[in-house]
Amino acid sequence: MSWTTRLGAFQSRHAVLLLLIGVSMAASGCTALVSPIDAIPADRLPAQFLVAPRANKVPIDLARLRQETPDEYLLDAGDILGVSIESILGKEGEPPPFHFPEQGSDLPPAIGYPIPVREDGTVSLPLVPPVPVRGLTLTQAREVIRKAYMEDMDILKEDRIIVTLIRERRIRVIVVRQDGVSSAQNAGNGQVVNSRSDLSGRGFTLDLPAYKNDLLHALAETGGLPGVNAKNEVKIMRGTDVDFRERDRFVQEFYQQHYNDADPCYCPPPLPEDANVLRIPLRLNPGEVPSINEQDIILNDGDIVYVESRETEVFYTGGLLPGGEHPLPRDYDLDVLAAVAMSRGAIGAQSQGNGGGGGIGGSIQGIGGAPPSELIILRKLPCNQQVAISVNLNDAINDPSS
Repeated sequence: MSWTTRLGAFQSRHAVLLLLIGVSMAASGCTALVSPIDAIPADRLPAQFLVAPRANKVPIDLARLRQETPDEYLLDAGDILGVSIESILGKEGEPPPFHFPEQGSDLPPAIGYPIPVREDGTVSLPLVPPVPVRGLTLTQAREVIRKAYMEDMDILKEDRIIVTLIRERRIRVIVVRQDGVSSAQNAGNGQVVNSRSDLSGRGFTLDLPAYKNDLLHALAETGGLPGVNAKNEVKIMRGTDVDFRERDRFVQEFYQQHYNDADPCYCPPPLPEDANVLRIPLRLNPGEVPSINEQDIILNDGDIVYVESRETEVFYTGGLLPGGEHPLPRDYDLDVLAAVAMSRGAIGAQSQGNGGGGGIGGSIQGIGGAPPSELIILRKLPCNQQVAISVNLNDAINDPSS
């Protein structure tokens, strides 16, 4: 196993907490100046404690995040048609109204009086029963209207009917994003000890046109793909046909069953995902096929798109290293040498001055003039457990591939 052990979260639902501790050795290299920590050498670490690499993941094909547009527009409830029927709609001899498309619309100019498609998929026109147009193209809708007036009711003798589309139906969705601008706090020595996104987030209410009501258009309308402050996934919370009471009962029964156990050694399983919440990955391992289909990324009325912050994906430094909290990279791996460099700790060289660790760190660094040579990683595990991993910094510097 490489000495440049990757830092990261144990793959669980728990928060990511990593602690780096620099341990200084005396000049002989045999006597620890602080209490020894019982740790597993990095080259003997069991596989179940390793973290999955991030650097080799590739972005998902963005075309998977949008729906396929049909060759011809299909009508449904909420569409507004432009209908002109000579001597039936409007005054005889007057031209029908002319409508320019709304800004940003792909529709051509329309002609006719505005007639909405009702919830039952029909249009209400004078002198004829409601005409069903759901699922029809404009050409087909014109034909069924012509049939209603000229064949079924025998009202018109000449075919002077125009049907156009004034406005597409809209699908209202909510987008909540927590990938805002990072905020940083500086320690006294100028070191960044905290950098995270603003968890207040930003909210958007979108009215997406039909056939543009998909995840890609929702993200594009609200700032684009999630930034590095957000997770490499997007959640879609369905807003229709959801029985929240059933989910509440399930959660209550789950916690009563698994979290009321008196055995302190019992490790309860994580809460299962809500079936009404879809996770859409944005980066995958090479060769991995995303388990999503077109219906997963199509948004319906009331759906919520949630871009979640990576606020908990951090590691901590302490001991002889300057104390602080540091964000883990999202799209590449971080080894121990880079982590120490991020904390502005000295590796393989004698510390100058009072040292950056402060307190006991500064005093220990100066004893014997020996730089720290051992690093301890405390990796969080499920059920409030942790494993200590020891890394020899000299070996990590001299032979990173060992």
